[in-house]
Amino acid sequence: MSFKAAAVQMCSGVDPLKNAAAMARLVREAVAQGATYVQTPEMTGMLQRDRAAARAVLTDETHDIIVKTGSELARELGIHMHVGSTAIALADGKIANRGFLFGPDGRILNRYDKIHMFDVDLDNGESWRESAAYTAGSEARVLSLPFAEMGFAICYDVRFPALFRAQAVAGAEVMTVPAAFTKQTGEAHWEILLRARAIENGVFVIAAAQAGRHEDGRETFGHSMIVDPWGTVLASAGPTGEAVIIAEIDPSAVKAAHDKIPNLRNGREFSVEKIAGAIAGGVAA
Repeated sequence: MSFKAAAVQMCSGVDPLKNAAAMARLVREAVAQGATYVQTPEMTGMLQRDRAAARAVLTDETHDIIVKTGSELARELGIHMHVGSTAIALADGKIANRGFLFGPDGRILNRYDKIHMFDVDLDNGESWRESAAYTAGSEARVLSLPFAEMGFAICYDVRFPALFRAQAVAGAEVMTVPAAFTKQTGEAHWEILLRARAIENGVFVIAAAQAGRHEDGRETFGHSMIVDPWGTVLASAGPTGEAVIIAEIDPSAVKAAHDKIPNLRNGREFSVEKIAGAIAGGVAA
């Protein structure tokens, strides 16, 4: 069955209460346009580079305002509400970068903790060590929903195709990639990575993004996007500011793509052997 999916683009600041209010307003806008599944970006609840300041306002998920608001919106509007992720305080003092999918009754149907930590040094001087504060997840899931089989990823996960292939092999028809891509990496790779994950697995990809200059000084790439199994961009947002994009998702298109390019069925096990190259007096056997 087809459904209308929305990706909500945000520019989250340092105040979770203000971000929750912005999320609610944009989700209502998406539902007014017919969306029955709505996704928000990575770190919907707060973008705050000052870790001490962030820890001062973080709570466990039972008391988190974004979790509470997401559940209430799902129940009130009768939708599947996907909080792309928000920062959740853990008992060991670390943090989870955790996404939540709420059903139309407001119940949590799925939690996903970002698996791959963004530990990089960029050419423009930006340095990120996500693993210093966050606990990496270790479990991928494919969730059976009334309208589709859904897989989950967050931001940097998109650079690890094995995660997406494993979910596709497990039956995922829609992959979700809420993100807060940096401006530099987004300009280089955002669209091509999303389209590649869609094409190589023959699935839809829905990616709500953070966008623009944030209160903590960082700049994110925006360009929230919905891509079909053939790699066609069905909807996209601009580089800055809030936005709601919507596309019709027909899971039967996944089967059609797999029938045309059956690479999931054609995959084979293989080994990798590392051998020496040219050597003095000849070539290695």
